[in-house]
Amino acid sequence: MPSIGVVGVGGWGKNHLRVLDDLGALSCFCDIDETKIKMFEERYQVKGYNNLDDMLKSEKLDAVTICTPSSTHYEIAEKTIKFGLDTFVEKPLTYKSIEGEKLVKLAKEKNVILTVGFIERFNPAIIELKNLLRSKKLGEPLLLEFHRENVWTGKVKDVGVIMDTAVHDIDTARWIFEEEPKITYARTGKVLNEHEGPDFATITLGFSGQKTAFIVANWLTPKKIRELEVVCIKGIITIDFITQELRIDSDEGTIIPRRKWEEPLLIELKDFIKCIKERSEPLIKGLDGVNVTKIVEASMISHETGSPIYLSL
Repeated sequence: MPSIGVVGVGGWGKNHLRVLDDLGALSCFCDIDETKIKMFEERYQVKGYNNLDDMLKSEKLDAVTICTPSSTHYEIAEKTIKFGLDTFVEKPLTYKSIEGEKLVKLAKEKNVILTVGFIERFNPAIIELKNLLRSKKLGEPLLLEFHRENVWTGKVKDVGVIMDTAVHDIDTARWIFEEEPKITYARTGKVLNEHEGPDFATITLGFSGQKTAFIVANWLTPKKIRELEVVCIKGIITIDFITQELRIDSDEGTIIPRRKWEEPLLIELKDFIKCIKERSEPLIKGLDGVNVTKIVEASMISHETGSPIYLSL
């Protein structure tokens, strides 16, 4: 089992600690909060550091996962890749696409794995959806409608709702259609002042032919919503990302397959460990992270100009 360190053990990083410990791969962690360091050292019986350089010099690691604020991803990932470590960066890969491009180039030079935490690709409901679409039973998918809504928790302050949450659905749309969008048109807004960037947004992504993805994201809805509707030529598939329920409506009636609920993060980190062991390509590559960030950047330009932005990715 490879030795993996976690950088940043706050809101989401603590889940990386738990899952990697369960898998027997957790070696150490790093955070600036001394209280968290003490608490998680006692809980997982591994050493915690308050300085990344100290952790990298003191530990014999194979890989790291980076779960720090988005604006810090580039600096940290650059350091871990230069150190020769396989690197998992939580979404988004970087705050700016040009930084992501530098990381992709560096990872190739150092021959290390670089992957991004677009966790919905590992959601069992999305895995089943992909298999269903490949079977062609409902024909080609034409329209995707995503809703990712929740009240702002106060934890994310360095980016807005598009960079923090809508990136999941941008990547999932690319994954479902198996291509990059050709055009984006976005409208965003902000009513909260405690963070950077917009807190509500609608994004329309145009793919080849008539294929379209419509993404709604906000931090204003009191109820947590994570849903997707896929309109195909011969039916509609509805997914709840939280419950992992998948519903199929067609001329033959309604089908709701039964399945065991599985934690997407567990599946995701198992896949990362498998890639480390086998030196195989990850499902989500660094370039995926770069292209998603480019789509976000273009969407923000679209809002600012009031015009659709054509993409060449």
